Amino acid sequence: MAITSTVDVPAAQPAAVTSAINASSGVVPVTDKVVLVSRTVLAWLCALLLFFPIFWLGLTAFKTELQAIAVPAQLFFTPTLENFIEVQARSNYLLYATNSIITSVASTVLGLLIAAPAAYSMAFSPTRRSKGILMWMLSTKMMPAVGALMPVYILYQQFGLLDTRWGLTLIFTLSNLPIMVWMLYAYFKELPREILEAARMDGASIFKEFRYVVLPLTMGGLASTALLCLVLSWNESFWSLNLGAANAGTLASLIASYSSPEGLFWSKLSAASLMAIAPIIVFGWFCQKQLVQGLTFGAVK
Repeated sequence: MAITSTVDVPAAQPAAVTSAINASSGVVPVTDKVVLVSRTVLAWLCALLLFFPIFWLGLTAFKTELQAIAVPAQLFFTPTLENFIEVQARSNYLLYATNSIITSVASTVLGLLIAAPAAYSMAFSPTRRSKGILMWMLSTKMMPAVGALMPVYILYQQFGLLDTRWGLTLIFTLSNLPIMVWMLYAYFKELPREILEAARMDGASIFKEFRYVVLPLTMGGLASTALLCLVLSWNESFWSLNLGAANAGTLASLIASYSSPEGLFWSKLSAASLMAIAPIIVFGWFCQKQLVQGLTFGAVK
């Protein structure tokens, strides 16, 4: 009688089991490594592509006019501060910078004072028209600003608001108000209603509920909204150029003043642009976490 021996052959392990074993042992699959490296390279390429205009702007600001228009472009040259000195001497940079700071900060504060109560009422005491009002406010951002230029200009002329800081502050506030209301509305909606009900049961009035309960819990959202609208006001150029001039002109007006019928003075224009964007870039760098949170609000629920 023949005796046959059998050998147990281990069955092929499923892919999920293999991945679990690799993960527990700290081994990263080759495919995951390729994907990670590809994403990293793509992210760096995108970052360099976005940063290159700012890099070239800064480079041109330290060149002479002949070096700025030289062909081929010069990467190595002797830097000069002549353009910055001339910009300050010709245009009074500090005046334009002061106007930008005052109008941006004032419009942001004024916008928060209006948007916070409006968003609070729509979030916690909605009516059947609340959604329609929110959509209408958002739809105003879809209209080109030039469509409202003529009536706004006539009104400003009648009320003596042309070329005034208060006039620019008012139009900046109205421009950013829909965004501020929508952002704060999204933040307020995320608050649990049980907290507000508990405050009301303790006898808190609407003002105390808003002041001592809602505001502390949404301080991050308020900061993100304020920072984003501050940046938008600082970068606003259309209304600054049309409603402001020598007295209330912002840094956008300073940049536009270096475009003349004789042509563009690239070095001086770059120096003025660098002086205009440097403060807000530094500010945004230190507040990037809040800015990203504000730009992506409502993206993940």
